[in-house]
Amino acid sequence: MALVKLCSVGDVPEGEVRRFEVDHRPIAVANLGEGGFRAVDAICSHAHYFLDEGEIDVDDMTIECPKHGSTFDLTTGKPRSLPATSAVDIFPVKIEGDHVLIEVNGQ
Repeated sequence: MALVKLCSVGDVPEGEVRRFEVDHRPIAVANLGEGGFRAVDAICSHAHYFLDEGEIDVDDMTIECPKHGSTFDLTTGKPRSLPATSAVDIFPVKIEGDHVLIEVNGQ
């Protein structure tokens, strides 16, 4: 595992999600305020839509796919509602100063 700088803390406003790329792989980064930052694969496991174009629920720590409404747990990647049945990948997040870093394989 290697740490990769993804963005600055200020690039993702509290309560919102933004998409970044690591080696051409889209990653959705959510700022949950006091809940911290989470990073998941930005592509829905069901419909292959960008999750960062959906809504996040800070209290439930979920992100909703804008295509069919499946919600995914931002901590585990597991779907919480149908039609999605497969999890999305998660990436451990570390904050160093003003930088958001994620752990990735093979870097």
